[in-house]
Amino acid sequence: MTTTIDSFEKQLNENLEAAEGTNANINNRSISTTSKVETLAKIYLESEPAQISDATLAELCEWLWVEFESISLNLEFSWYERYHNAAEMFADIKQSHLWVSAENYDTTLGLNPIYNFIFQAVHDHDHYLTASNFSLEGEIATYNATAKRAPSLDVQKMIYSESVLRPAAYLFLGHAPISKVVFPSFRKTFNSPVAELTQKSVTSHSNTPDPC
Repeated sequence: MTTTIDSFEKQLNENLEAAEGTNANINNRSISTTSKVETLAKIYLESEPAQISDATLAELCEWLWVEFESISLNLEFSWYERYHNAAEMFADIKQSHLWVSAENYDTTLGLNPIYNFIFQAVHDHDHYLTASNFSLEGEIATYNATAKRAPSLDVQKMIYSESVLRPAAYLFLGHAPISKVVFPSFRKTFNSPVAELTQKSVTSHSNTPDPC
């Protein structure tokens, strides 16, 4: 499993490096970042929703529950509370509190809503642990931290979709995209190598709250 996940990480890095490479002769970080945002956003926007097995969803739920039990914060759901920046969220976390916004929920998987809540809390907590802001670079750093704990390739790809691709689409569009989870195929983009991602079946047994 580790080898497969490492291969996935290598393909992601190649894709990001290819996006950056289009501006290699331009000494302008903002242009490079804009190019990377557009590349990742288009992967999200142009990909079909992934077909995710019930076993993988059960595995995701079980893993999220374990993650939830490791977070010693007072988590509160809100339709209206928003953190304007990462520093504001970090200050709240230092007080052992975290608002979880409904705006970021993905309802397309048909999960028990508690798992959408937990996923967002885990993601935001990893922002804090990695001192990462809400820029694309910050989202990628946060993803890297979370993905290291993922139990399988398919769960890792779901995290990548939610933590990197969807935020990139948000930044590119200026508003939240239509929610979905995608398992991208990295086509020839900015002269990058073709790297087709394959899905695999995952079998898991969950004794966590009724998941999905």
